Amino acid sequence: MGSRRNFLSTVASGLATTLAAPGTVLGANDRLRVGIIGPGARGQEIMHWAIACPNIDFVAAADIYTRRLEQAKAIAPNIKTYLDHRYLLDDKSIDAVLIATPQHLHCEHFTAALAAGKHIYQEKTMAFTVAHAKKMREAYRNAKGRVVQIGHQSCSSGQATDAVRMLAEEPMGKITFIHMCQYRNTPHGKPQWSRPVYPDMNSENILWKQFQGDNPERPFDANRYINWRFFWDYSGGNVYENMCHQVSFWYKAMKLQIPKSVSMTGGLYLWKDGREVPDSMCVSMEQPEEMIITWNSGFGNDKLGVTEDVLGDDGTIQKGNQIRYTPQRVNVKDKAEKIGSTITAPQAHMQNFFDCIRNGGEPNCPFELGFRTSIACRMAVESYRQQRMVKWDAAREEIV
Repeated sequence: MGSRRNFLSTVASGLATTLAAPGTVLGANDRLRVGIIGPGARGQEIMHWAIACPNIDFVAAADIYTRRLEQAKAIAPNIKTYLDHRYLLDDKSIDAVLIATPQHLHCEHFTAALAAGKHIYQEKTMAFTVAHAKKMREAYRNAKGRVVQIGHQSCSSGQATDAVRMLAEEPMGKITFIHMCQYRNTPHGKPQWSRPVYPDMNSENILWKQFQGDNPERPFDANRYINWRFFWDYSGGNVYENMCHQVSFWYKAMKLQIPKSVSMTGGLYLWKDGREVPDSMCVSMEQPEEMIITWNSGFGNDKLGVTEDVLGDDGTIQKGNQIRYTPQRVNVKDKAEKIGSTITAPQAHMQNFFDCIRNGGEPNCPFELGFRTSIACRMAVESYRQQRMVKWDAAREEIV
């Protein structure tokens, strides 16, 4: 495994790219030059999505851990690699940047990429805090003509198409509840999210100061680095990992706004492995549209799986492996059940991002949807940590 010193020559070569001419206006079939900040496990997955799209040149990767750069080169052998993302952003020939860093670093990398004139595919959850969300919004509004796609990929799924169609064409009546759940299980001794600490995870191969972001300085800790999802400094727990996807799907389909109030209860009932974020939780969100959204999640049993049920007094939409409309027979006698059938490729969300860069139009998960979803998720985390219900002050745009 190479050390930081092995990548210093790459940094030097990257300086020359700052002289490249800025990209011109793209046509529908022009090739896009793409880089990534944060090619970890998730970052490598979305790299594959991008490479699967036509007319894409994947040219650069930046990460603070040398192993990740080597893994990125295994996927795209001709890329340039950087330990400092600023060198990647200095390359004026790069059109678009994928950002898949830990959640507490999203704001830093997002605002820097926009300032460098890049289009952005920003992994979820978009913003770590309300302050970050506002700062990202200001940067986005100031970056005219830049496309931003938030990585809630289900917004580009066939189920999203079917959900919108069902809501428009089938009688639902007054929708008062959305019940959502997300349950997982793992073998004994293999905690959810836990990653091994490898011998090369040391201060020579990881830029620890850059990883900490705007958190208080701590001594180097390889476990905190690789298992960042365990800790509040860097993570919103499963709210930010999975609730965000389910919330964003229905926020988009039903054009829902930031909740009026949110409460979250739960705890560390199963995995006593030093993590801070809960493994069992229940969230209740009161929507301004006169609707309650609930989300239950746990890591100790997967029987209930991942489901969402939209409940109206005239009909129900159930979303799991399939999406299905069922009429409420007490009020609707003449409608049949319907099952969604629209199919999309795994890289559909990434393709939508590139299509919007070339052709214009709003991406399937635009910035404002990512903003509303981020605030809803932060409200849940704040409720849990403060052990009380929290409310959204829409005038001041603050959690109170």
